Amino acid sequence: MSTLLIIVNIVLLLLFIAGLYAMQKKHISFSKRVFVGLGLGILFGLILQYVYGAKSDVLKSTIEWYNIVGKGYVKLLQMIVMPLVFISILSAFTKMKLTNNIGKISTLIIGLLVGTTAVAAAIGISTTLTFNLDGAQFQQGDAESARIEQVEQRLGDIENLSTPAKILELLPANPFLDLTGDRATSTIAVVIFSAIIGVAYLGIKRKNPEQAELFAKIVDAFHTITMRVVTLILRLTPYGVLAIMIRVAATSDYNAIWQLGKFVVASYVAMIIMFIIHLLLLTFAGLNPITYVKKAFPVLTFAFTSRTSAGALPLNVKTQQSMGVPEGIANFAGSFGLSIGQNGCAGTYPAMLAIMVAPVAGIDPLTPSFILTLIAVVALSSFGVAGVGGGATFAALLVLSTMNLPIAIVGLLISVEPLIDMGRTALNVSGSMTSGLLTSRVTKELDTKVYNGTEHQSSVTV
Repeated sequence: MSTLLIIVNIVLLLLFIAGLYAMQKKHISFSKRVFVGLGLGILFGLILQYVYGAKSDVLKSTIEWYNIVGKGYVKLLQMIVMPLVFISILSAFTKMKLTNNIGKISTLIIGLLVGTTAVAAAIGISTTLTFNLDGAQFQQGDAESARIEQVEQRLGDIENLSTPAKILELLPANPFLDLTGDRATSTIAVVIFSAIIGVAYLGIKRKNPEQAELFAKIVDAFHTITMRVVTLILRLTPYGVLAIMIRVAATSDYNAIWQLGKFVVASYVAMIIMFIIHLLLLTFAGLNPITYVKKAFPVLTFAFTSRTSAGALPLNVKTQQSMGVPEGIANFAGSFGLSIGQNGCAGTYPAMLAIMVAPVAGIDPLTPSFILTLIAVVALSSFGVAGVGGGATFAALLVLSTMNLPIAIVGLLISVEPLIDMGRTALNVSGSMTSGLLTSRVTKELDTKVYNGTEHQSSVTV
């Protein structure tokens, strides 16, 4: 009987996929198909949990099959991340798109990412104080105890990591290892490696233009193939979002979410406020925030459901280009945003936890010196946070240990961690896209006609 039920569930998923495919054939917009996938995923996931129960064997087996679509899609995106970063940055040099302003562009992007993370920390602090959240109220069960042990073990690995050591971690000692994505900072290392090769190309172009021209043609060919692969993978986005959202809705512990509802609500209030600040920054730069929301919706939806900033990178870069951001700047902003200045994971979350546990350590969280120190520590600690699941935990451990605060609270939130991480990841991606747009605006390289015009179907809808 169980096997039959699993087969029925698989057939239902295939029917939903067929429906989304039919919408594509009717040329319904990419954003609408992603939204339909999101809505269907939530609704069907809730139905599955209601019918079978969150811990049933039927649901567990069903989700394993669904993961072929959901996690398979994420893996395909992760597969193309490093080739995309490497070849796109290199292509920007061979096509002379970054060479004149590369120093200014890098400084602006990093400055915006770190600056907005500091603002996100301030918002997290204010929200925590407004909701009067107290870390001492959280209960500790078996799952929480196990999580705390893992957290303490991880702290032992990173507590002696100084700021200079973290900066060194960004450099590519072994670029071939970094191309495999082996380290948390591999993406930034690949960006640096690509830039070094690009600078070398410029030198060869002056001394031996024939070899440089051959190299540029090879890079252009690889770039064309890579972007075609990205396009093929992005076609799967509505189906991936559907399967991922079904898993999230079907397996979430709603009782735990209810018990920690105050913290969940406060977290999302902080993230929504920070997202509004992104929109205000764009408005001050003379860009229509409504246009941004419309064009950013697919990538923010994917980031929300998948909880991986790294996996969202190809769609992130494509979306920035559909807004008129030059390809080189889009790649720099998206790539730096994976490991530097993540507004959600490295900004609001660590700041909220620090304020919540400060009274336990005998510290008044309202003390101005404590708040200013916390914001500064959060901003500095945002370097090197991995753009995959667990980055927020890493950032929280760095901040709490630096401030000499208890770290156990990181383990006490395990039951609602996935739900909060969805919003954090979407905010991270929005922060990197905002930095790309603002940098392009400041350097006068943003194509405002593309930004204000109709959506580039070839960029996002394929």
